[in-house]
This record gives sequence, structure tokens and C-alpha cells, in this order.
Amino acid sequence: MTHPIIFDTDPGIDDAQAIAIALRHPEIELLGMTTTYGNVDVETATHNALLLAELAGQRIPVAQGAAQPMVKERHPPPAHIHGANGLGDIALPPVQGRAEGVSAAQFIVDTVNARPGEVTLVAVGPVGNLAAALQLDPGIIDRVKRVVIMGGSIREGGNVSPVAEANMFNDPDAAARVLTAGWPLTLVGLDVTHRCVLTDAHMARIEAGQGALGQVLAGSFGFYRDFYREALGIDGCCPHDSCALAWLLRPELFTTARGHLTVATEGDAEGQTIFAPEGRGFIEARWSRTPLVDVCLGVDGAAVSDWIADTLA
Repeated sequence: MTHPIIFDTDPGIDDAQAIAIALRHPEIELLGMTTTYGNVDVETATHNALLLAELAGQRIPVAQGAAQPMVKERHPPPAHIHGANGLGDIALPPVQGRAEGVSAAQFIVDTVNARPGEVTLVAVGPVGNLAAALQLDPGIIDRVKRVVIMGGSIREGGNVSPVAEANMFNDPDAAARVLTAGWPLTLVGLDVTHRCVLTDAHMARIEAGQGALGQVLAGSFGFYRDFYREALGIDGCCPHDSCALAWLLRPELFTTARGHLTVATEGDAEGQTIFAPEGRGFIEARWSRTPLVDVCLGVDGAAVSDWIADTLA
């Protein structure tokens, strides 16, 4: 079975790893990449998306999108995590290609409408492009096959605030729209991505199997690993964005629950994803007012990490 996908991304070191999977895996048809600010500014994200495809010897449409959040002010990109260039500040070759002449949101709408019922949106950055696509054509809710979002946290706590995961915090207003839109949605958040670790041994296999792209993946890995050693005390990195593709292709490695999501848009809980399990009563009905979605709560982290390395080796 082949999955036609649009990959919405802010590359980013873990994004680069996931993009390599999307370019390589035989069961993925990568229809295009849409870019957003987040790990880097949007121009850098577009540059990196084009570059990573070219290093893999492929020409994939890249459409540039959101440069800032819908409502709140943008925080500076986290250069201490991904480097100023998004790829660990390693030297990068020049890019040949250019972005598409349409916005990311228009690209999403056009692609979904051209293949109704077929296209999965995999979003691994702040979700402003998906919110903008819904603004352009709310009908894509019924024509998209599935939406898979790397973001949020149900039980794990946050990584940029005590309760919020970075993608949700960066644009909570877009997240509140996208996570409650009523399309078939799976949230792949910190509850599972923090259980997965790419090690030096994994990366050595990836570097050997990926040619020019492997050199960039391995070169940027060290920068990211150093951040994780300091932040979480692990020897390796959490391959957050690759986990979204792992769920799509190997869902049996995950445990999910069905229920209602809401996203806090202001105050101390800004960006928190709040999950009310299906059928569970609370003191008021408001937490269960949103459409049902699936959230990942458990994972075989070692199996997912090995799958990433196996795919790219």
C-alpha cells in the first residue's frame, strides 16, 4: 500500500531525518513539501527542504508557507537546538531549485482536491499552513484521507513550557483550529517521541546508506545529540518528526486512544493539548465538545528507532 503525502515541515534536524524517510520509503509517494517557520525562519526552511531533496537526487515540489503565528508574536528560532541554519551549522552546498509559485496553503488545497480521499497531510512543525488551507477551502476536511501531526503532549508534560510542546506553543491558535477541524486526525506527541532515541550506531548506518544526504544527516546529528545530552540526559536524539511517519507506516508499534482534544491559546497553559477520553464524563461537557481524534500514548521506542535506521540504511 502506498501513502500519497504532503509533508509540512520546518527543517530542522529531526525534520531532515523524516524528510529522508519520506524520500526513501517505497510505501510513501511524496507529493510535495510545504514549509513553515518554527525550528528556523520560513526562508531557511524552504532552502533546507529543497536542498535535502536535491541531495537525495529528487525534485520534489516545495511550497513556502507561514512566516509567523496567526495571532501571537513569533519567538526567535531555537538556534541552540538546530543551529542557525537549521542543520547544526554544518557547511551546506548551494540549492539549484526554487519554491513553487503558490503558497503552501494553496498547494495543500489544490493537491487534496486533485486526489480526493487519497492524500495524507503529515505536519511536523507549527500548523499554520493547515489552518490557512482550511481558511481557503473548508471542504478539504472531507476530502483529505488523514492528518498526522507531530506535536502536543497528553501525559508527558511540555518541552518549551511545563505543559506545552513546541509546535503547539509556537501557534496555539492555528493548533486549536486544526486539531478540532473534524478531519480524521492522529496526534503523535511527546508521549511517544520521548520514548524513541536515535543513537550514534543508528546514525552510522544511516550515514553509510544515504550518500550526500547521509553526510548532512550525520553532520547535523552531533549538534542535536549534544542538546539532548544536556536537556534530557540521553545519549542520542529524539527523532520526533520521523515518529509521525513511523505511525503512518507501522501503526502496530504504537498504542492510541480516542477522544476529544482542545488547545489552550493563552495564559500559563498556552499551547497545552488537553485530551478528554471518549465516553468519560467530567464535571462539565465542555472538554468533550470537539470532534473525536486519535492520540498516541504508548510506543515500542526501540522498534521505532530501529525502523528509522533500517529504512535509511
